[in-house]
Amino acid sequence: MDIKAIAMGLAFAVMWSSAFTSARVIVEYAPPLSALALRFLISGLLGVAIAFAIGQTARLTRRQWTGVVVFGLCQNALYLGLNFVAMQTVPASLAAIIASTMPLLVALSGWLILGTRVRPLGIAGLVAGVIGVGLIMGARLQGGADLYGIMLCVIGVVSLTVATMAVMGASSGGNVLMIVGLQMLVGSALLWVPALAFETLEVTLNWQLVVAFVYTTLVPGLAATWVWFLLVGRIGAVKASTFHFLNPFLGVAIAAALLGEAIGVLDILGVVIIAGGILAVQLSKQPTAK
Repeated sequence: MDIKAIAMGLAFAVMWSSAFTSARVIVEYAPPLSALALRFLISGLLGVAIAFAIGQTARLTRRQWTGVVVFGLCQNALYLGLNFVAMQTVPASLAAIIASTMPLLVALSGWLILGTRVRPLGIAGLVAGVIGVGLIMGARLQGGADLYGIMLCVIGVVSLTVATMAVMGASSGGNVLMIVGLQMLVGSALLWVPALAFETLEVTLNWQLVVAFVYTTLVPGLAATWVWFLLVGRIGAVKASTFHFLNPFLGVAIAAALLGEAIGVLDILGVVIIAGGILAVQLSKQPTAK
């Protein structure tokens, strides 16, 4: 892994983790699904326009089109849609912790469903992840955390797991930015349906909403997804996924720093255990040195 790949991985982790804090601000002042659908519409149009400007085309392979549709549905519409709704009552730090378990769920699904061989280090990582999540959930539920919001986050991360497993390899064949833009437009189209059907467009327009919306649209929305696809194309999905072990730390730290969310001892302990579990799972997937 070269210096450029490390820089890309760190940048992705920071951008991905910061999305929960900016989303928490957005849903405080605007209806969640409508805001998210508009965000994806703007991000998608920008991505497609820039892709055309730099010579990319919409002539994608069948595997790439599958990735566009699955990613648009599972990540953008389901995972992010459910998280935006949940964060009306769930702290950004808790939503980030739940979402950061995605690499553990991918490994567990591969082991139980696809029969993928998991080394002892990977099994230890999965066990650690379960323990860490149990510590945090136990503490948060005792503290009065909203169970309905937590369940939405859990369903969301399962959807993200499906998207991640289905989209592997979709970045091969070029046209990366075009793929990013198109899957956002798919997510936008799907989200407008429940947004228009169930939400009332009541917006409190202030600088906090404007800054959070612009940041979420351009940075976690467009830049982070683009960097992720480029990183996977550069070093492969297994090595790229190693950077996910930073997400629990960063998600909690950013929410605490910018939103003043309280972090307990069990939260910190759980985050450390989850991060260690994610790192162990990803390291267990590395080829054995000969």
